[in-house]
Amino acid sequence: MTIDLQEIRRAMAEADCLATPQQVSAALDRMAEEITRELADANPLVYCVMNGGLVIAGRLLARLDFPLELSYLHATRYGHELNGAKLLDWRVRPTQDLKGRTVLVVDDILDEGHTLKAICQHLSDEGAARVLTAVMIHKDHQRKATPGMRADFSGLDIADRFLFGCGMDYKGYWRNAPGIYALKGH
Repeated sequence: MTIDLQEIRRAMAEADCLATPQQVSAALDRMAEEITRELADANPLVYCVMNGGLVIAGRLLARLDFPLELSYLHATRYGHELNGAKLLDWRVRPTQDLKGRTVLVVDDILDEGHTLKAICQHLSDEGAARVLTAVMIHKDHQRKATPGMRADFSGLDIADRFLFGCGMDYKGYWRNAPGIYALKGH
């Protein structure tokens, strides 16, 4: 697969900025305060959902001033496609003993939520006492896996468009963009 870097650069140059880096930072500060109130004494196991959750987890965890255990898992429905596939693809399953643990799953976005719902169900089935979720973006639409579905902690509610930045990608690129951007025309 050949990537046209001019197309990748053009996508950013033409994108609409829906949340500035400053707005993202303020949302992360607020999320960290909420998570600290809820989990500071819970000895949580935090799972970063790869790849999208990597950027948000790194930025969020640095704001949490309490002991926690960190790991990762990798389950996806998207790959480099613009629309989600139907089946969950487990690339790396959780390996820690979850029995009786409080678990926080950190990801970039709650779009329809099928991936996050399946991950949380798996963690519960493996014995986690409590599974909470944290996402940078709650995509504003009514197509959730469960009606009214929301993460326990979310940074920003954003319009139903194709988004990238802060962990979300455009054809594998721009996860590193510090704001939230929408692809022009989507």
